[in-house]
Amino acid sequence: MTLIRDFKTFLLRGNVVDLAVAVVIGAAFGAVVTALVNDLLTPLIAAIFGKPDFSNLVFHWNSSVFKYGDFINAVIAFVLIAAAVFFVVIKPIEALMQRARKEPPSDPTSKKCPECLSEVPIDARRCAFCTSQIA
Repeated sequence: MTLIRDFKTFLLRGNVVDLAVAVVIGAAFGAVVTALVNDLLTPLIAAIFGKPDFSNLVFHWNSSVFKYGDFINAVIAFVLIAAAVFFVVIKPIEALMQRARKEPPSDPTSKKCPECLSEVPIDARRCAFCTSQIA
């Protein structure tokens, strides 16, 4: 029984549940990005440059077949997916995080001594370092 209870505790810890949610969201987001690349960006490149599919490109050497066209397709898909993620996800999230980071100024709890420029409590009347009067 204790083994089942420990397993239940393990499963209900926050980081395990968070990781499971992240995997599911990541898979769904991967499908969206793949559809964006396959259905929008690749046909756009094909409209501009011509042929979007290079899978038929091969060369033969000593009765071996090298399908370098599939590799070219994979590299192009990777670059397009990376660009889509960068411009559609990373940059907007960075902009939102920059806006959220701006914190309102807090009430000061210290001030500078006019003589020695050390930090002293806001209610102090005399500097603890140089003993000068603080107005």
